[in-house]
Amino acid sequence: MARNPKAKAVKPSSEELRTPREAALELRISFPTIKQWIYKRKIRSIRTAGGHHRIPQGEIDRLLFRTRAKTAPERDLLIRRLSGRNQVVGRIESVRVSGLMAEVVLSIGEQRITSIITARSAREMNLKAGQTAAALIKSTEVMILRV
Repeated sequence: MARNPKAKAVKPSSEELRTPREAALELRISFPTIKQWIYKRKIRSIRTAGGHHRIPQGEIDRLLFRTRAKTAPERDLLIRRLSGRNQVVGRIESVRVSGLMAEVVLSIGEQRITSIITARSAREMNLKAGQTAAALIKSTEVMILRV
């Protein structure tokens, strides 16, 4: 089997890499679909020295919410029926339970949201690092900071 002379192995970054099968499972799409996305450059992949594709976790996070449903009505059904509109989907980075409270850190792109909930709620939802979760932001006050 001849190797493609144009294919180059890219040195991996510090970001965690996933196999196409793992990425497809996480995005809830089929393996052939993820391969087509790689070939059409819809999703960025890194080639290993052996020529295998690896997908950075950041790419999966970027596409995570967009692939949940194809039409707007289907997407609406996926979001819980709440009056709040400020819902963001991300990945749980950590869950730290201490006494009656639990700290949940949610990663959305390069941003982090920290939520303090009851330990009982965290246990009932079986929250673990790496899972997909949505944060509902409901507040009567919003502060703006110029950066």
